[in-house]
Amino acid sequence: MTICPVAIAVGCRRCLIFKVCPVKGVIGDYKQGEAREEEQSKQKK
Repeated sequence: MTICPVAIAVGCRRCLIFKVCPVKGVIGDYKQGEAREEEQSKQKK
C-alpha cells in the first residue's frame, strides 16, 4: 500500500530522505529485493 505522497508522485528511490526513511517499506513502494536487482543489472552493463 503506497500512501506516502512522495512515493505516489516519483517513487521511494527518488525521495530526498530515502536512505533514512524508517517506513519506506510500509507506506512507500520500496521492496527489499529491488535494490539488489538494480545493482546487479548495473554491474552487468
